Amino acid sequence: MAQTTRPTPPSKLPITLSWIAAAIVFALCVWGLGADWARLLGLPEAVVRYFGLLGQDLVKNPFEAPQSEWWQLSITYMLDSLYIAWVGTLVGAIVSLPLGFLAARNVAPAWITAISRTILNVIRAIPDFIFAIVLLLPLYGFDKTAGALALGIGSVGTLGKLTSEAIEGLRLGPVDALRATGASHLSVLRWGMLPQVLPEIISFWLYRFEVNIRAGAILGALGLGGIGFLLSTWFNSRDWARLGIALVVTIVVTVVVDQVSAAVRHRIIAGDLRASAEKTPVVAL
Repeated sequence: MAQTTRPTPPSKLPITLSWIAAAIVFALCVWGLGADWARLLGLPEAVVRYFGLLGQDLVKNPFEAPQSEWWQLSITYMLDSLYIAWVGTLVGAIVSLPLGFLAARNVAPAWITAISRTILNVIRAIPDFIFAIVLLLPLYGFDKTAGALALGIGSVGTLGKLTSEAIEGLRLGPVDALRATGASHLSVLRWGMLPQVLPEIISFWLYRFEVNIRAGAILGALGLGGIGFLLSTWFNSRDWARLGIALVVTIVVTVVVDQVSAAVRHRIIAGDLRASAEKTPVVAL
């Protein structure tokens, strides 16, 4: 009877060295940050104190002056943020859709794909506020248009990449069927590819709209309109009562938009999956 030997377990040295390297990198980053970590001990007290300052007028009647004016002003600026984010998302969606097709390896030639991906990578590497400061402020000044276009340009990089990845992962059956009938390349894109990826792409657009609402607040702090401008103004003047009202409006509207957008995205994707399941024939065994 042959004697069986236990196989040699794999060496744990590579994993151990990886964890050690990660710990060293983390330690270097903490050291390079140069932060006064001892001040974190006073964080609980500071949180309680600032929440008290921010909430001092939230318990008062919002329909009486001057609280009513502050609430109305905060809501007005928050609506401006929604407008800016929506226009920026539309600009990004319109521009990113053709770029996404050009960046997909199963659609365009290799040299066009390389150029398109380079453009998308460059756009993603530049923050939205850099677009606003360097390119758009000289053209539009401190205007909401500059903020919307900055968000739109920034959205192109992310949406274009996600669109190209969705196109590369689609099912080839309908595409091959159209090509077998002699359909043109444009017809294959329109009827074979776009219907498959459009629900997923729309969900990307809605998610980017959520992101643009938050990014628009940062651009507003630069003077480009929206709730960020109001938050920055009242923070600089240390007007805690008004700042608390503006923060509440920002949080409530952002949460509502996030929940509605998430429900719509889930309905789009789940509806598409159910439709595909209904069309799939059941084979009895």
